[in-house]
Amino acid sequence: MSQEENVRYSDEELKEFEVLINEKLDNARNELKYIKESLTRTSEYSTDSGSPVKMLEDGADTAEKESLTQLAARQQKFISQLENALVRIKNGTYGICIDTGKRIGKERLKAVPHTMHSIEAKLAKNK
Repeated sequence: MSQEENVRYSDEELKEFEVLINEKLDNARNELKYIKESLTRTSEYSTDSGSPVKMLEDGADTAEKESLTQLAARQQKFISQLENALVRIKNGTYGICIDTGKRIGKERLKAVPHTMHSIEAKLAKNK
């Protein structure tokens, strides 16, 4: 048996991860759609009035738009990471730490299915 056969998850296990990732991907895409719809609604309800109250409302609207925009960007990044994880499943590198070359623990992958780092590598980077 080669070293890679000792490291790589079985096709059956990879299929389980693929199902998990696709579920998370569907949820993430739905959340992104909702965020974008919220941004559109916020923009549609803006009106032009010079009153002090309206100016305060505009400030709150701007803060909400910025918050939603940041949330949308984070969600888009998460979607990209999940899509990249699916590519790694297809090319057989999923579940292998890019720092240590060792298999990433199954529990870690269930919790963070898009990770490319074992917990040991992640902790070592954060020191």
